[in-house]
Order: sequence, then C-alpha cells, then structure tokens
Amino acid sequence: MKHILVYADSLSWGIIPMTRKRLEFEQRWPGIMEQALDSTGRKVRVIEDCLNGRRTVWDDPFKPGRNGLAGLAQRVEIHSPLALVILMLGTNDFQSMHQHNAWHSAQGIAALVSAIRSAPIEPGMPIPDILVVAPPSIQTPQGTMAQKFEGAERKSVGLAASYRQICTELDCHFFDANTVTTSSNVDGVHLDAEQHMALGLALAKFVAGLAPPDVERVT
Repeated sequence: MKHILVYADSLSWGIIPMTRKRLEFEQRWPGIMEQALDSTGRKVRVIEDCLNGRRTVWDDPFKPGRNGLAGLAQRVEIHSPLALVILMLGTNDFQSMHQHNAWHSAQGIAALVSAIRSAPIEPGMPIPDILVVAPPSIQTPQGTMAQKFEGAERKSVGLAASYRQICTELDCHFFDANTVTTSSNVDGVHLDAEQHMALGLALAKFVAGLAPPDVERVT
C-alpha cells in the first residue's frame, strides 16, 4: 500500500460554505480520490492533514499554528514512507490582513517543497514526489467570508500561473484545479460537495497517471 499525504487548508478539510460543519470523508476530495484510485485496483491510503486557515508560510495574527511551514518536515517524518505529498495551499495567503500577491504565495510553496525534500526521514526511505495543486480562484467573497477575504480576488490574480512556473523550476508535478471546478458560488472561497467530487475524480486520474512507481497497482 502506498501512502499519500494531503497537506492543505479548509478547502480540503471539507468545510461546508457558510457553516462550521464538515463534509464526510467520502464527500471530500481526498476521500473521493482515494476511493477512485482503489476502484481501479490501486492500493492507496490518503492521509489528510488539512487545517482551516493554514497559510503557505505566514502566521495568522489571530489564531496560532496556521503557518504551513512550521512542523511540515516532522509531518513528513511521521507519515513516511510516503509515495506522494499533495500541497493545496495559498487561498488564506490572501486574507484581508495580508498584502501578498501570487508571486509571494509561489515563493511560499517553494519553501514548503524544500521542507518536504529535506525532512529527516529514516535512511532508505524515499523522498516523496510532490504534487502542487493551485486552488480554484477566489470569487467575490460572500457572507461570513466577505470581511476576512476582502480584496482577495484581486490580490490572488495569476496564482495558478505562478504555481506552474515554480513547479517547473523545482521539478514538481502541477495541477490547476481551475481546469475542473470553480470556488463555491455560496461564499466565493470554499468548495461545495459537487466541486469536491469534480476535483477528487480529476486528481485521481492525474495521480493514477504518475504510476508506476508513485502509486502501487495491485496484482
């Protein structure tokens, strides 16, 4: 069995827009991806490490522990051996208290990639492949997201292109979620259940294309 670590934020945690509730595992894109891979004979376990509000490399001034760089190497060590780490972060870099742009977030992703590749894993264990997923573009934030993400749709312009470029430079896999889904029309930031489904199925197909050796096929 191959293990895949999903390191992400509330879009992957499965928060239901305009609520503090969470979708079930089989409704969240990591769970959908796992089930889709399993159904094709690939033996995969998806490990979710998804924290609401997580940034790439910055702190949240109001909530501790939201800096994605802090402790990432240890998470890789904990869950090794890993075949693949999927990073889907960046949305929270554009909260209203930050003045970041797409370039800043791409540099944050680069720092996360470096941390994964330099993690103190046991001798002989593989350095995992890395797949960077550009999250769906932020629409006009609505409701409870309006003040928290004020101006985010403007600051985040060009995020997918910046991620694609940094992945080319760092030799990482890249997937643009915008090619299969948008962010929720309900709050402009998160994903609805149907959008989780679309993303999970698309990523299952993409990850399956990485095998072998990244995802083991059952014989």
